Amino acid sequence: MRNFIFSFLALILLPAYMSGQVIKGKVVDQTGLGVPGAFVVSGNASTDTDFDGGFSINAKEGDILKISLVGFESVSVAAKLTLMTITMKESEDTALKEVVVIGYGTRKKVDNTTAISSIKAEEITRTKVMNASQAIQGKAAGVQVISSDAPGSMPSVVIRGLGTALGGKNPLYIVDGMPTENTNNINTNDITSYEILKDASALAIYGTRAANGVIIITTKKGKGDKISVEIESFAGIREPLKKVKMAGSNKYSHYSNVALQSTKFSQDQPVNTDWFDEITRTGTYTQNNASISGSTENIKYFFSLGNYSEKGILLGLDYDRVTFRNNNEFKLSKKLTINQNFSLSSTKSVPKPLSAFTNAYKQSPIVPVYFPNGQYGVSWVGADGFASTSGSSFNNVGNPVAQLNYFDEKQKSVLLQGGLKLDYEIIKSLKFTSQFNGEYYNWKNYNYEDTKAIWESSNNPGQLSTIIYPADKNINFLTKGREEYFNWNLSNYLTYNKVFADIHDVEVTAGIETSVKGSREKLTIGRRNVNPNANYWSLKDVNYAGDDITNYRDETFNELRLASYFGRFQYKLKDRYLLTGTIRRDGSSNFGKDYRWGNFPAFGLGWIITKESFMADIKAINVLKLRGGWGRLGNQNVPLNNQSYASGLSSYLGGSILNEGTTINSQIDPSLSWEVTEETSIGLDFELLDSRLKGTFDVYDKNTNNVILYTKPITTSGITYESAGHVGEVSNKGYEISLRWDDKINDDLSYWVGGNYSNNKNELTGTKKVFLSIQDGGNLGNGQNTKILDDTSVGQPLGSFYMYEYAGIDAANGKMLYYNAAGAKVTQDALNLNTDRIYVGSIMPTSTYGVTLGVNYKNFDLSVDGYGTAGAKVYNGKKAQRFSGENIEDSLATDFWTVNNTSATNPGPFNQVPVASTYYLESGDFFRINNITLGYKLPIKEDGWVSSCRLYVNAINPFITQKFSGFSPELVGDGEPTKTQGVELDAYPTLRSFVIGANLKF
Repeated sequence: MRNFIFSFLALILLPAYMSGQVIKGKVVDQTGLGVPGAFVVSGNASTDTDFDGGFSINAKEGDILKISLVGFESVSVAAKLTLMTITMKESEDTALKEVVVIGYGTRKKVDNTTAISSIKAEEITRTKVMNASQAIQGKAAGVQVISSDAPGSMPSVVIRGLGTALGGKNPLYIVDGMPTENTNNINTNDITSYEILKDASALAIYGTRAANGVIIITTKKGKGDKISVEIESFAGIREPLKKVKMAGSNKYSHYSNVALQSTKFSQDQPVNTDWFDEITRTGTYTQNNASISGSTENIKYFFSLGNYSEKGILLGLDYDRVTFRNNNEFKLSKKLTINQNFSLSSTKSVPKPLSAFTNAYKQSPIVPVYFPNGQYGVSWVGADGFASTSGSSFNNVGNPVAQLNYFDEKQKSVLLQGGLKLDYEIIKSLKFTSQFNGEYYNWKNYNYEDTKAIWESSNNPGQLSTIIYPADKNINFLTKGREEYFNWNLSNYLTYNKVFADIHDVEVTAGIETSVKGSREKLTIGRRNVNPNANYWSLKDVNYAGDDITNYRDETFNELRLASYFGRFQYKLKDRYLLTGTIRRDGSSNFGKDYRWGNFPAFGLGWIITKESFMADIKAINVLKLRGGWGRLGNQNVPLNNQSYASGLSSYLGGSILNEGTTINSQIDPSLSWEVTEETSIGLDFELLDSRLKGTFDVYDKNTNNVILYTKPITTSGITYESAGHVGEVSNKGYEISLRWDDKINDDLSYWVGGNYSNNKNELTGTKKVFLSIQDGGNLGNGQNTKILDDTSVGQPLGSFYMYEYAGIDAANGKMLYYNAAGAKVTQDALNLNTDRIYVGSIMPTSTYGVTLGVNYKNFDLSVDGYGTAGAKVYNGKKAQRFSGENIEDSLATDFWTVNNTSATNPGPFNQVPVASTYYLESGDFFRINNITLGYKLPIKEDGWVSSCRLYVNAINPFITQKFSGFSPELVGDGEPTKTQGVELDAYPTLRSFVIGANLKF
């Protein structure tokens, strides 16, 4: 019986014994400290490491243990019976996530009390575009990016709403310590971090330049213990994302005949020109980059060379950029380190007038590109109803192909940026930093106008015409221009960092700074009747007689100097309670003697809740931090005083004595200075479920109480010109949400899903007791404007449209009707310009959002990014152009009012200037897939000379959902929300791009 029991127990225990022994070990990081919470797996068994990194797991000797933890590279090792020590290496991604770049230093993300969006380098380089700011679209909550696909264009970036009406709205860019306005010179492959400072607590350290936000771009340095070579090359094609279907020649003829109430045009046309197709081509672009980097014990070095080349979709539009960058770090001693950076960019471009897009939209399809005699087609119609070299003109639109062919402009520029940074450790906790940066810019252009040929193409299309070009006119005209400036910045500051009694972590930064925007010099000169030459950069044998030189302008703009003192105090108590205090004092040469200096204070508070003892047992919450702050910011890029004089005026004094002379005709405000913004914000940062779910939530209230607007003079003053004054108030209130889920299924499969959403309410909340001078905006080029800024704008968002409200079609005659101030439906002739127009929405969206998702499976990676906006209005300016023989959209020519079709959806054809009304105002809401990337890493032998090779394909802007019937709801215009931004007129279409490329590392 006893033997039976032992045998039975042996049978029960044998599988357990054979399944393995208890394997014990410890997981540590690279410094030897235990790593708690790491996930250890062997077969079906799994466990977590304890607080000290220890673990126990059932496994057999030789079984593979897989250890993983978010923020570390996964490790696979063979189990041993002896006590194991397993080292996990912190992933490179984590370093960027945990440390954010702030003004004049860095800070651990967990210790930061401010609102900063940090975008990783790989997120920027994933979208193959020329400017890095295009790539961040949809990746940061509260940041609106309006980009144009025109080669060489600079995106418009608005952070937490528009805080100024007439001042500059662009953020301050800091590139490796250098304040700059243009980032088109930066190769995106050279960027290592892209930080967006959003709230006043983070921004106040930049004082008078910070009200519109600050973007800090840091470029790469050398790393590693050997030379690393990286080469990337890609090529892509581009085409319009959306086209607008225009009426064909027969529909156009029918529509026009109804409008004219005659049969001027034949409805059996031999020509059907698609003008958009005639002026566009399949765009192409390529980029080639090469970099060398590495480090030794005392030197870190980085060299890069890049070339970006694009042929735009508009015929003849070309752009080429070459960039070079060299960043070095020299450790001269244990205490002294010097960083040197230098970059050069050279661009050459062949611009073309974007008005060709509008002309292609407007020109009639019955006009051929060329007549049979070889002359350019023009809008003349003959007796047979066909376009002809003789007859009568039926519209004033030129030939778009001729417009491009005769436009002969070239531009080239060079931008040099560089600097030196010295770090000296005075004592262990005290460091002195001195940094100098400078930038030099030189730009040149010429534009050759073949005046005689242009005239003849429009006025002499017939072979037998007797019209002769006037002898007193220019045969041709050449305009040449150049511009240059030199800016520099010098900062000196001390940084003290020390921990007292293991619980008081103190960091103090204090310094001074001088920033100079050098005088900008511009020279423009025009020359008549020059000798035709293939190279107008170096034109020889020019007649310099006075009659042949005109339009001479030699301008020099004032130098701007900024002197500053700044300080910041950062304190952490018991690793959980955070305090930040900032003060900056700026003095600007832009303003009057008594109004040059201003103080910009800020503070921030933070509480890392998960460090409290009552959170110790809540395993699902890894990080929970509450933060908030207040601060005062400035915007010095504002309208300045401009004294106006009037001369040659006549007046009677003392009876009949006539006096002529000069008088002051405007009033200036001696207290004119920068606009000041105050902001209060509260935020919550969290990481949940083993840090797989991360997110932030922010609420802010931002007010500018001294916005500069133009005011009317007092009637009895005798002054007629407007003057600038601090008379407006602008409010931005909103909230932001960001969420991201990262998870790893196994060693072969991981994925992420993320998104952000922001909502902002912008409003001109009030004006002081003044009468504002009317500022019209959104000009359509036909005598009408679509926007206004005056006393009636209070309570409206900035950039609001102001126009007549469309009221439908008069069923009796097909004419368009509009509501007047009394709510009655009236015709165009009965409208009152001053009383019947209303505010109908702004071009600034109330909401923006972005989404991202991706999967990594073995050597494959797939990612998708999307971006959308809601609440904006855009104006279809090109559609609102027809008044005499221009083309119309196919939808208008298909169903319009006639006596036999009184229930049509479109009004009857007309020949008068269209009224700027809500008939042409449309929703700017859209959602677009910005980027789809599929990549594959080739399996490379570890001992091979190629360490990595990744092949990829990209689809950029492949899909869009939009309500706007035009080409693109993203309309930069002149970049000014109160002017032409948001009006589709002479706009470059949004493009769809397909790219194939390769990245190699050696």
